[in-house]
Amino acid sequence: MRNVIETSYLCRGLAAAWRWICVQWNESRIRTALTTERKGRAVSQGSVFTKVWEALHRLIVRIFAALKFNKALEGSVFRRTFFWFVLAAAFAPILPTMAVIALAAVAIISVFLCFGCEQDRKLYYSPVNKFIYLYALAYFVATIFSAVGRESLYGGALMVVFALFAVIAMNAVKDKNQLEKGVRIMVWGGFVVAAYGCYQYVFGASGASAWIDSEMFSEINTRVYSTLQNPNVLSEYLLLIIPFAAACFINAKNPYSRCIYLIITAVMLVCMIMTYSRGGWLGLIFAAAIFLVMLDRRFIILGIVALIAMYFVLPDHIIERFTSIGNLGDGSTSYRVSIWMGSIAMLKDYWLCGIGPGTAAFNQVYPFYSYNTASAQHSHNLFLQLTCEGGICVIVIFAIILFVYFKTTCTAFSRESTLRGKVWHIASISSVAGFLVQGMTDHAFYNYRVMLFFWIIIAVGMMFSMGFSKKEAGL
Repeated sequence: MRNVIETSYLCRGLAAAWRWICVQWNESRIRTALTTERKGRAVSQGSVFTKVWEALHRLIVRIFAALKFNKALEGSVFRRTFFWFVLAAAFAPILPTMAVIALAAVAIISVFLCFGCEQDRKLYYSPVNKFIYLYALAYFVATIFSAVGRESLYGGALMVVFALFAVIAMNAVKDKNQLEKGVRIMVWGGFVVAAYGCYQYVFGASGASAWIDSEMFSEINTRVYSTLQNPNVLSEYLLLIIPFAAACFINAKNPYSRCIYLIITAVMLVCMIMTYSRGGWLGLIFAAAIFLVMLDRRFIILGIVALIAMYFVLPDHIIERFTSIGNLGDGSTSYRVSIWMGSIAMLKDYWLCGIGPGTAAFNQVYPFYSYNTASAQHSHNLFLQLTCEGGICVIVIFAIILFVYFKTTCTAFSRESTLRGKVWHIASISSVAGFLVQGMTDHAFYNYRVMLFFWIIIAVGMMFSMGFSKKEAGL
């Protein structure tokens, strides 16, 4: 019977078609751009966009020289790109949104001024850059064709600018020493946020009653939110920074620094527990598993033992909270399921271009598709929300960004020969991976400051992976 099937015309036809697809894929420019770093760089250098940028750069330099800006700005603090980038990155979770926008704007202006004053300065190449440009363009188009018009301008503009800030960040850092210093500063910013969250747990914090199902979790009185106004948002931020805190601990150069970063990491982990965010806990377990397994495969056994031990060590209310994941009797879970069903129904009519960025668009369109009359500001799922706002184009481009990011960082990890370098790559991979797991249960870009920090982490991961050879330019 098997021989009959294998020799049939249908089987032969399918095999031939599959071989043809494989050949076309292996020879395609898409495969070359995504899987071959040097060819991808060469394609970028020879692209029309790069040539346009080089011509524009020469024009900007001439204008600056004619107006004597290059001499007037010599030694100016506004040309210290790394300083402004670090300020925006470290204070993103601490300061109000408008203050963070101001810092990000100054960082963007600083990079622009440096390009205007330095003729030999090259735009940093990264395989993910061109897809970030496409992502920003797709969101720009979605903003223009929003269902609510002007009301989407603010949210759409921030989505575009903060995504492009990843490219700004890559061009703000000069070398690996600056990059590592910047990561350590961001970790200290995360420590401030986590320490304040622990303070709230000890001394009390006022929070919305909707954050806790009091009937199921009567023992949980406080869910900390620190400077981010929401415990789920706080957990999203912590997922991005905890792996880098752990990396700073492992890469510390002396016992004193190692002890300090161990305390910082522990405070962040305690704060994560105090958020009582089940999605955050899932993301943390996933990120920790990736971090430890990539660091040493023997941690697999230790991890299994630790998970079993946690059942006997952790308080009952934490175990009950975690095991309630998927329980539709929990108001939070049933609420999310209702919103997901309503959002999917809405996408049947808006799958191509979406409804536009921001809560205003969602609030205007979603009620017509609401399931069980569940009202919401967003779809409580990052990937579903991106599709709702920008349609199929946005989610596809975002998926490509993630694919290129993980491919680049994993390739760099496999080629790295030093433990120090491997640890930075591991942190870059596990940070984004844990964040995306949390994004399955919440709209992780709802808080603009967390969204900005996500794109900063994307830039950090690419810089650790690609190095700082700027002799070759590329978009």
